[in-house]
Amino acid sequence: MAIYAKDLLAGRHLLVTGASSGLGRAVAIALAGAGARVSLVGRDEGRLEDTRTALAGTGHGMVPAALADLETTADLIKTVAGDRGSFDGIFHAAGTELVRPMRMFKNDHAAKLFDAALYGSLGIARAAASRGVMNDGASLVFMSSVAGLRGTAGMVGYSAAKAAVDGMVRSLACELAPRRIRVNSIAAGAVETEMHARLAKTLGDAAIGDYERRHLLGFGRPDDIANAALFLLGDASVWMTGTTLSVDGGYTAQ
Repeated sequence: MAIYAKDLLAGRHLLVTGASSGLGRAVAIALAGAGARVSLVGRDEGRLEDTRTALAGTGHGMVPAALADLETTADLIKTVAGDRGSFDGIFHAAGTELVRPMRMFKNDHAAKLFDAALYGSLGIARAAASRGVMNDGASLVFMSSVAGLRGTAGMVGYSAAKAAVDGMVRSLACELAPRRIRVNSIAAGAVETEMHARLAKTLGDAAIGDYERRHLLGFGRPDDIANAALFLLGDASVWMTGTTLSVDGGYTAQ
């Protein structure tokens, strides 16, 4: 059920990363449904094309790419802005999950977690700070997690990556405030996506049942995050910046 006007983002150009699946796909569909012209970035070209064909409206584009480090990500975002026009908003959802006890955590695990979640975010931040990439008054939204706010065994690396994103958001908000560019993150609880399904297999039935009980309203749906993203990318949030918005079914209330 649509809760936002179909012309909420009419005439605006927004970028969505991680758009080939999960939350990125859900947000891209919601933005297009609210009238935006959407540029999609994701590592799987076939699934990215599936997302594009699911978008309402016209003028959408896609760039298959993995956002794995600061420099190449910044260059890619600048190129997309140069080819398709500067952005009125960016939603960065690219990332991965990993459950690993700290005694087994290694360099390659850290690299896997930090590549898209942190280094990709820093690359987007660098591009956004360059003239011609973001329009004045635009909005950036980075996906974070309640793992950056609450401790969970086996999630040390993932928690570190997400806490780093939230810290980056606060300082980037200070840098971009003179142009009234807003920067916020969404700390999501467990949302039923393909990534969540992989995590459930790793944890097992007993652990995943306990995890669900820690969410007072149960696990979320991709649309729950998409609705929050629409709020942060639209005009209703023009006085919000440097904030981590918890959308977690009550997980952090306990």
